[in-house]
Amino acid sequence: MVDGIHIAIIPDGNRRWSQKRGKPTLFGHQAGARTLENFLKWSQEYPEIKMISVYALSTENLSRDQKELNYLWKVYLENLKKVIKSDEFQKEEIKVNVLGNHNLWRSDVRKAAKEVMINTKNYTKSVLNILLAYGGQFEIIGSMNTLLKKGIRKIPIAGDAFNKFLLVKKPVDLVIRTGGYHRLSNFLLFQSAYAELYFTDTLWPDFSKKEFEKIMKWYFSQQKKFGK
Repeated sequence: MVDGIHIAIIPDGNRRWSQKRGKPTLFGHQAGARTLENFLKWSQEYPEIKMISVYALSTENLSRDQKELNYLWKVYLENLKKVIKSDEFQKEEIKVNVLGNHNLWRSDVRKAAKEVMINTKNYTKSVLNILLAYGGQFEIIGSMNTLLKKGIRKIPIAGDAFNKFLLVKKPVDLVIRTGGYHRLSNFLLFQSAYAELYFTDTLWPDFSKKEFEKIMKWYFSQQKKFGK
């Protein structure tokens, strides 16, 4: 498990950002992808940040209009291909995990995700988790089923022991949600038990370095009590 701060991002507001500008939905998703690229660069200025988990597509999002889903898969494919060709991920030694219900991924996205993970599997400086067709309840139930298959029924499982069966094994320190809604929306439920939660009205494509620096300043001022 990587030491350091784990930030979870719920990048909400791409569609509303497009609508405000009279643009098609794809325009907002593309702008959101650029913001994520910038966010990764900003985070590198904080050596304490060792893991970032991004809620790219929830299981609930799969019920959206098929045209929009095709837009989303296209954006994910384009950006996974960027990572494959990127020297930046190699230079910064960023390990990339693409996680979720891979049976629900488009086949070309599944292939690109596999290539990205193979290419970056030995990097140890930091980790980027991209959550696709993901849900926190899906993850927890899947982990319990794994335990049952292994025959672990009577042995008490403490939190730290259970973590290794999750898709994302490191607890979350800070959740940032843009777009104005104040909820986790089934994202990293087990891992976020003691996380600091920061909600902002800013739509994800408008999220700036200045606001990120403000959030990190706020985070460092908090005193974590872990429920005590």
